[in-house]
Amino acid sequence: MTGPGHQPADDLRALLRVTLDALDAGRRDRGGPLPAGGPAAVRQATLDALGPGPLLPRTGDGEAAALGGLTRMLTAGSADPADPFCAAHLHCPPLAVAVAADLAVSTLNPSLDSWDQAPAGTTIELEVVAALAELVGFDPTHAVGTVTTGGTESNLMGLLLGSHTTGQAAVRSRARGRSGPRAHHGRPGPRAQLGRAGRGGSAGPVPVLCSAAGHHSVRRGAELLGLTKVVPVAVDAAYRMDVQVLRAALARHDGPVLVVATAGTTDAGAIDPLAEIADLVRSHPAPSWLHVDAAHGGGALFSRRLAGRLTGLDQADSVALDLHKLGWQPAPAGVFLTPSRRGWSRLEAEIAYLNPADETTAGYTSLLGRSLRTTRRPDAFKIAVTFRALGRERLGAMVDACHDLAEHAAHVIADHPRLELAAPVTLSTVLFRYVPAGTGTGTEEGTRLDRLNAAIRSRLLDDGAAVVGRTTAGPEAAVHLKLTLLNPAATAADVSALLALVAATGDRIAAEAPH
Repeated sequence: MTGPGHQPADDLRALLRVTLDALDAGRRDRGGPLPAGGPAAVRQATLDALGPGPLLPRTGDGEAAALGGLTRMLTAGSADPADPFCAAHLHCPPLAVAVAADLAVSTLNPSLDSWDQAPAGTTIELEVVAALAELVGFDPTHAVGTVTTGGTESNLMGLLLGSHTTGQAAVRSRARGRSGPRAHHGRPGPRAQLGRAGRGGSAGPVPVLCSAAGHHSVRRGAELLGLTKVVPVAVDAAYRMDVQVLRAALARHDGPVLVVATAGTTDAGAIDPLAEIADLVRSHPAPSWLHVDAAHGGGALFSRRLAGRLTGLDQADSVALDLHKLGWQPAPAGVFLTPSRRGWSRLEAEIAYLNPADETTAGYTSLLGRSLRTTRRPDAFKIAVTFRALGRERLGAMVDACHDLAEHAAHVIADHPRLELAAPVTLSTVLFRYVPAGTGTGTEEGTRLDRLNAAIRSRLLDDGAAVVGRTTAGPEAAVHLKLTLLNPAATAADVSALLALVAATGDRIAAEAPH
């Protein structure tokens, strides 16, 4: 038996063999992209595998038995992002090398809240942040960032730093009786820069202007921070933020403001016109902050073909990336970046048992002030291993492969008599719906079509045949289906077969419906 603090390599090796065998067995049990039978069947199978007794028995079953049995159950009861018919969400099949690197981190169990818990891990995160800052277009010698749990945490940090910076800058500007000079990227000039958190009073809640197609975490983060005024900015027919609507909204909010743009919306994969938005924010007369949620689209920076679609990203005050999407990392692998230290004072903290000042001065770097969290594993390690293993060219080729699959899907849909494309392909997302022949117009027909498309997804899930996404789109918020293609090993034939299955399922359900 392996006890706490004692993990001989032979013990771990043996348990890894058990795990890998159980993964293989569970995949065979499942036999498709997800378990068949729907929620009730999956719940019962899970409970059966856990056994009839208490989950925490007086004496255990032993490592190999528990690990093997429950891993097989988990695998059989999971959606498999490596299956070409699992294509609903921003849920990638992780690279084997990244999974192996993640195992090393779990084995060593470092924490980044103090140098003495993660000596090498501290440097690795700083180097990964610098590499990604350079990819975004920031000066890596001045950029600051951290690895996060994902876009939700990164967006919260963007709102936190932005609201603190703009609100405090406005207070100081009012105290001087005039606005300070503005600098590059629309940032307050030196006289409007902030001191440590809490100085200068409060300017009250700062409004947040966010695309109507932006991620739900922006509203949630604003509510957590007391930024209750979230102003949705309308989008165009391609689901990109309408710049003219943003211009009018900024004109109505002549005080400090936060603007959140999106590079890769969840539903359509749309990228807002970042350069134009940055120009508007830079010209705003009051202190302002531009945060770009590039959790989905940031992966396009690896691609020589697609990187230009993110032109203007380097003009942001903060950026969210997610490498557990178009980066093929095991979650979590989010990243939050800023071009400078501006705003980070809000998170600074000197804690006697973690980062006393004399140790910091002596070079024992603490990353405590880089995160909302205290205990934090070095998730940057798997990113570092992936970067060194694959390089930008191979990662870019993987992004291009997913984009090619999405373009192929769009062509298949456009040519199919009963499938209808709802938005142009930008990255790896395809938004569409099934429309049977003879469908008319009107509210009643729209409701019937919504129910039909919802039923297609549910039927595929219950059968264990495919994982296809569902959302609403268009002025009527009609139910649509969605493919999010993040598997670069999938083929065009796989995508064609998946769409044929969707259409055939729609045909069957439509035929079953009473007339």
